[in-house]
Amino acid sequence: EVQLVESGGGMVQPGGSLRLSCTGSGFPFHIVDMSWARQAPGNGPERVATINYAGAEIYYVDSVKGRFAIAKDNAKNTLYLQMDSLKPEDTALYYCVIGWGTGRVGQGTQVTVSS
Repeated sequence: EVQLVESGGGMVQPGGSLRLSCTGSGFPFHIVDMSWARQAPGNGPERVATINYAGAEIYYVDSVKGRFAIAKDNAKNTLYLQMDSLKPEDTALYYCVIGWGTGRVGQGTQVTVSS
């Protein structure tokens, strides 16, 4: 059974940082591309970052470039998203995705940016 377990969300003030983690099991983590996506209330899902299976190719949506960093530790079956300089518009449910889509498997982790 494919499982994705996200953690690390929380509430932070604008300008703050969070590091999200996603641990995968039930599939060959080391040979798949992985993404982080988010969905804010009333909005559709948005893919914010993708990393290829080996970590050699990375994509970011324009709104997070220079602020977010995706990383993949194949030895630990874990995907990370370092989020710096957070803005209120980053508030959303964040979740990891196998591949380049936006379909949610796990529970996700809530990120709220508010003063």
